[in-house]
Amino acid sequence: MIVEKLSARGPLGRWLPEAAAVVGLLIFPSVFALIGGTADMADRILIWGIFGLGFDILFGFTGLLSFGQAAFFGSGGFMTAYLLIAGVTDNAMVALLIGTAFAAILGVIIGALSLRRSGIYFAMLTLAFGEMFYFLDISPLKEYTGGENGLSGVPATHVGIGKWFVELHTPEGMYWVIAILFLIGFWLARRIVNSSFGAVLLSIRENGERARTLGHDIQKYKLAAFVIAATYAGVAGSLFGLFQGYMPPDGFYLETSGQLVVQTIMGGAGTLVGPTVGALVWIYLRTALQQLPLVGPVWKMVLGIIFVLIVTLFRRGICGGIAILWERLVGSGVAGATAPAVAVAATDKSPRTRAPLTGKVILEAKDLTKRYGGLTAVDKVSFQVVEGEIRALIGPNGAGKTTFFNMLAGAIPPTGGEMFFRGERITSAGSTAICQRGLVKSFQINQLFPSLTVWDNVRIPAIARTYGKFHPSMLRDVGNSEELNALIAQSLAAVHLSDRAHAPARELAYGEKRRLEIGLALATKPSTLLLDEPTAGMSPSERQDTIRLLKSVAAGVTIVIVEHDMDVVFGLADRITVLFNGRKIAEGPPDAIKANPEVRAAYLGNPVQK
Repeated sequence: MIVEKLSARGPLGRWLPEAAAVVGLLIFPSVFALIGGTADMADRILIWGIFGLGFDILFGFTGLLSFGQAAFFGSGGFMTAYLLIAGVTDNAMVALLIGTAFAAILGVIIGALSLRRSGIYFAMLTLAFGEMFYFLDISPLKEYTGGENGLSGVPATHVGIGKWFVELHTPEGMYWVIAILFLIGFWLARRIVNSSFGAVLLSIRENGERARTLGHDIQKYKLAAFVIAATYAGVAGSLFGLFQGYMPPDGFYLETSGQLVVQTIMGGAGTLVGPTVGALVWIYLRTALQQLPLVGPVWKMVLGIIFVLIVTLFRRGICGGIAILWERLVGSGVAGATAPAVAVAATDKSPRTRAPLTGKVILEAKDLTKRYGGLTAVDKVSFQVVEGEIRALIGPNGAGKTTFFNMLAGAIPPTGGEMFFRGERITSAGSTAICQRGLVKSFQINQLFPSLTVWDNVRIPAIARTYGKFHPSMLRDVGNSEELNALIAQSLAAVHLSDRAHAPARELAYGEKRRLEIGLALATKPSTLLLDEPTAGMSPSERQDTIRLLKSVAAGVTIVIVEHDMDVVFGLADRITVLFNGRKIAEGPPDAIKANPEVRAAYLGNPVQK
């Protein structure tokens, strides 16, 4: 968002979005009237804007598409209306708070069930829950909800003290109440997305599994985002009932959820203001088109064409498209900067100076086995890694190296055997818990967060290292943490990417991406690092840069490396474990492995062959 770019320029700029929102809300009724907009329409736009703020956190920032938000919109609205009609309370704000809390509680329950699945299955589960709530509204609970007639007769009420109050059943008075709540909701949403919590949500949107392997409990983050969206929906639904004096059954309609999705995409997902802009365009055009003599009969088709044109012309919606255009016109001056090459004096093939391995066992596998049906990928492999060593794992393609690595990192569960790290059993711990203990894996195929900058990429594991696997702090700006910033800077310096900190990860050269992959692992401050083919696909010069990097990293970290380049293996490793057809066939120092007849026959061939 443009205002987000400007807000990074200084303390005053941080409040620019809120200041712009205040000005916009103050002048909106007058400006909107100039194009035929009414106070009633303005109220509806802001209510949908509040609804959209929460949905944008869920969809735009976390990447979770829900088609069941009407369940929370309707629940909050019907609960608020019922409390006032039944006389449980005559305070509209108390009823609104209860209705919102009710929607949030439902969000916890439905989120916990729906988030057990991902992708299209998650979307369909939310749709199913939305339809279930519609059924409950019109049939089993119709005594309380009014069924197909809805709840009418919400008593007129006001907000204020003494002579200073506004009527909640007049569009003009209701606007200022909605505007204040919208401003509060916008401020909270901005705090959320700019916090460490929001940074992790973005990483989940970009690459959820990678965020998990870097030490984050992504299920808790997803559930928290889901509940936040449900809470915003509860507020919007409650305001909708108060504003109309009537809560209609269409609060639970699938069309309500669909309209929210359409408005968010049209305005720009991941921008916060996008859903409100989308609501403005959608609600205004829906009314205006029906009043045109020639267009009125086919207004839905025309509105659909307009939606297609907007989505086609603006790749990220209206607000996202404006932000992209702004970046092209103004430019940041840093995102596309080219970092100087890392200087390498000469090709470094010198072996690492090896000291006697006198440390204690830090990582151990006992008879580790993985079967896929009738195929045994890893067959009772055992080994021990001593603290401070570099252990290489080699073998031909299909030997089971990557499968073995993935079991050690907790990415896949073993079929049999045990794993221990620092004497603690980690066989069933899972990748998040294993990473939090200090055992971290980098991937053969780069697993980055492509839309985030290099700095923001490294921030994700740094947050897990600094705050643990779940950090629900939502009000503190993540950029203000000196401890976090120091860890990010240290990790970038270690992989020679400090000069590329502001470049999006997708713009890096291949060798830089490989170094960033290692940098993500280093930012977790691991005691043991699992490197899966760190030099794969590199040019000779990039490979030598990486060798030098690994030698410097090895000074304080135990390393287990899978690698096909024998220069790298024999230049780095203290000991080598050889796999063939899923079994361990040899283990020992490099010289012994070179001379081992079985290894030469299975993998190395002639002893001088690479």
